[in-house]
Amino acid sequence: MRRREFFSLLGSAAAAWPLPVRAQQPAMPVIGILRSTSLAVSTPMVTGFRQGLAATGFNEGQNVTIEYRYADDQPERLPGLVTELIRRPVAVIVLNGTAALAAKAATTTVPIVFVTGSDPVVDGLVASLNRPGRNITGVSFVAGLLGAKRLEMLRQLVPTAATIAMLVGTDTLEARVEQRDVELAAQALGQQLIVAPVTSADELDGAFTSIVERGAKALVVGAGSFLTSNRARIAALAARHAIPAIYPLREFVEVGGLMSYGASIVEAYRQAGIYAARLLKGERPADLPVMQSTKFELVISLKAARALGLSIPPTLLAVADEMIE
Repeated sequence: MRRREFFSLLGSAAAAWPLPVRAQQPAMPVIGILRSTSLAVSTPMVTGFRQGLAATGFNEGQNVTIEYRYADDQPERLPGLVTELIRRPVAVIVLNGTAALAAKAATTTVPIVFVTGSDPVVDGLVASLNRPGRNITGVSFVAGLLGAKRLEMLRQLVPTAATIAMLVGTDTLEARVEQRDVELAAQALGQQLIVAPVTSADELDGAFTSIVERGAKALVVGAGSFLTSNRARIAALAARHAIPAIYPLREFVEVGGLMSYGASIVEAYRQAGIYAARLLKGERPADLPVMQSTKFELVISLKAARALGLSIPPTLLAVADEMIE
């Protein structure tokens, strides 16, 4: 057979091959996102994550696929959801702190990026911030470590409150550490503090009724994914009972809350998006130190203050980063 006829025949045969055989394209990498909360309350965080990915050259649907899973505040579902993502399989899993503990227990090979408001070393997620080790790294926006500072700010706003309450969410290490810090700060200040624990959304109404009946005139709302996922209801209950409250995240103020002090959880997820992109490009989680938020913002709702008949003291006005009408 002549050489020209051979290559012509080869070309005809190739054209007859099934499309997947003759034109295989490399599959897009898959990122798994798992949060212990619901889809509805996770939208700002997911938006921040996508922004971080895009800043590093990855856009969902173009060169990366994202699989979403939500446990809807049912932590017992987390191990199964982690297993789903690992079997998908995913190249990276991005999780909030509660979900990250389930992922760490499930895999030592799939890269994990966590976003947590607590101390990831104390939580047992990483060995150290600078050298996280194994297959895990992430971002901490240290929400739970600012409880004492929030108590101090609340006392400036409501100096006549003889009794202040603290709303504490589900029993996590983060919640216990924050509660301890606030209790110690209250003791040092001679402030009467009552603690109102809640473990489900059904308990919120009763908790606020108890707070009022026990004479609390102001409220510190604790950090954690459970309380954050119920932020609209908590802010509404505080307004209904006319209790001035301070919250760990600006998202509470955006749904009607009075005042918040903390780092930006949306920015933390943006940083997580950058880290996820770096892992897709071949870096190792063990080589990426845990990032910690360094900028904290005080956000005050003037509308909520007026509804409560409160005047914002000059000491808070001077340090407020944003006043929301």
